[in-house]
Amino acid sequence: MCSHNMAKNSREAPIDDIAYLVRSEHRAPTLIALTVRPRSRSELWEMTGVSESTIRRTLSEFEERDWVQRDGYQYEATQLGAFVASAMADLIDRVETERKLREVWRLLPDEESGFTIEMCAEATVTVADPEDPSRPVSRFCSLIEETERLRFTGLDVAMLDSCKTELCERVVDGMETELINPPRVANYIRSECPDLFSEALDSGNLDIRLHDELPRFGVSILDDRIAITGYDREGVMVRVLVDTDDPGAREWAESTFTSHRRKTPILPIETDL
Repeated sequence: MCSHNMAKNSREAPIDDIAYLVRSEHRAPTLIALTVRPRSRSELWEMTGVSESTIRRTLSEFEERDWVQRDGYQYEATQLGAFVASAMADLIDRVETERKLREVWRLLPDEESGFTIEMCAEATVTVADPEDPSRPVSRFCSLIEETERLRFTGLDVAMLDSCKTELCERVVDGMETELINPPRVANYIRSECPDLFSEALDSGNLDIRLHDELPRFGVSILDDRIAITGYDREGVMVRVLVDTDDPGAREWAESTFTSHRRKTPILPIETDL
């Protein structure tokens, strides 16, 4: 790097380089792509959709910062460039997650419960929208298709009403299932769909427990992932499902489920349903 560029960079604050990367949509993706493998200018031009002259200028500016180096007709990220690209990729992922959670995060557990937004950093966030209000429930159904054991605390009518068929079929097929419900869910089963659950109950794979003071969210523990269900304020719609394999999130979910389970006897099926 020439002395002129070194002097110039020494006068700039770190935020200036961040601003440079985000000022044009193609810059961060270009740098990230060059950490995966070397690429030519023409390949980067086609990948980003910007003009060839723009890519040439961007690569020149990356070289000035010592973020990339040229080997023949290809460019690749240096260690410095890879260091910056990794941070940018993490930031982009976090902001993408935050944008999905922005309208619904208050429906999720709060910090007092031990849950943190950090647990959502690598999560799949599925939010209901007017065009597809069943997206969170559909995601939940896809998760239970492959699991052998399901534990769920906070199962509400809003969730049960939308996935009862799929849930019962998986129980009958052998999925070991334990549900901790508020009493209104038992009342729903009793009044609305007793026949639907009879085969699931007879299978011996389903335990139902009642708890009067469950949180306003649901917690599912599956074989490899955990999922958190956020309901609307009236409890009539599933607004969001967050699922993750984050170890911290799983530890929190296990603790939450265990604390509720200790307080709840198995529902006497023969008398209550």
